[in-house]
Amino acid sequence: MRVTSRQCLLLVVLTLMVLASARAEEESQWTVSGNVAIQSRVFFQDPLWPGQDPSTVQWSLSAEPEFRWRSKGGNQRASIIPFGRVDDTDDERTHADLREGYWAYEGDSTELLVGANKVFWGVTESVHLVDIVNQTDRVEDLDREDKLGQPMINLVHEQDWGLLDFYVMPYFRERTFPGTKGRYRFPLPIDIDNPVFESDQGQSHTDFAFRYSHYFDEVDVGIYYFTGTSREPRFVTSSDGLSLVPHYDLIDQVGLDLQYTKEAWLWKLESIVRSGFQETFQAAVGGFEYTFYGVKESAADVGLLMEYQYNNRSIFEPPTLANNDLFVGTRLALNDAQDSALLAGVTYDTENSSTFVNVEAERRLGDDWVLELRLRLITRSSPQDLSYAISNDDYLQVQFSRFF
Repeated sequence: MRVTSRQCLLLVVLTLMVLASARAEEESQWTVSGNVAIQSRVFFQDPLWPGQDPSTVQWSLSAEPEFRWRSKGGNQRASIIPFGRVDDTDDERTHADLREGYWAYEGDSTELLVGANKVFWGVTESVHLVDIVNQTDRVEDLDREDKLGQPMINLVHEQDWGLLDFYVMPYFRERTFPGTKGRYRFPLPIDIDNPVFESDQGQSHTDFAFRYSHYFDEVDVGIYYFTGTSREPRFVTSSDGLSLVPHYDLIDQVGLDLQYTKEAWLWKLESIVRSGFQETFQAAVGGFEYTFYGVKESAADVGLLMEYQYNNRSIFEPPTLANNDLFVGTRLALNDAQDSALLAGVTYDTENSSTFVNVEAERRLGDDWVLELRLRLITRSSPQDLSYAISNDDYLQVQFSRFF
């Protein structure tokens, strides 16, 4: 399990800070919640690359307890959320992380947060271009939805004219990758033990971000500037030709997210401009979601989604599948007592005709259990396509989670 000494130290310091505050306010309370889960993935094809585990069924166990505290006066809070997974196949997927571990003070219009936290920016469904604060936990899943906790100092100031967020991030988190035995990997395994950084300070380089967000009638807008180490590495073949070495470059990035709400319509846009390794490139994703409420006089809502992905980065930049792709999907919410929901979509590459099918469904079982299903399929991928590396990794995932 890859738990750094800095993470351990951060957790200890934050725990002492919160306990000291709690002792000063005897009526303050901790709340404990979280979940444990058992997950099974059933793969439909043999792996494509040497060294990958050929097992049809792969199992893992995970746990994510949540410890939250708020002071008697209500102006201080803390959150400690560790996460861990044990995988029966991939040693790199057996890992632990501190998803959250922070203390925060809330004033009338200003908030100060110190510690590890997760921050999400974005409005679109198929890809989150503007989301840059946290590093992707790539061993968890392919969709980049799972994030590592990011050490930070976050100052928030809110006024009638908008919300200002300032971030100082003194430590960089490397991306996790599947190991040699794992699925969803490149032809060569990633050498996670010998990353290369453009900055002489390596992981200790301090990153900065500033974001302004506000709403104007039906329009929600966010714009930011980030400068620091790119969360996306590019890859270079190692000297012995047996692995890929991740290179983390220094970048400057400006991002914009917009959402326009009009009755049943949601119009969405995310766009970035990044300068970094060799060039300045642009990327955008935009589209709409239209929802039919109370279908056939039931409680169910059905949404239709369509988005287009554009990215003009060159082959010298970090690789991406979202370059000139069209996403079409549907969202179903039954709004029943079991919170049954489904999201299904297809991403079509307009350049090479390959497709990526994603289906996600969940349903609560009783008061404490949740059943989640996930189906991932890649079709019509040729050896010239980036998606070919994972074209044999179609799978059905079943997960049972126990919440407490």
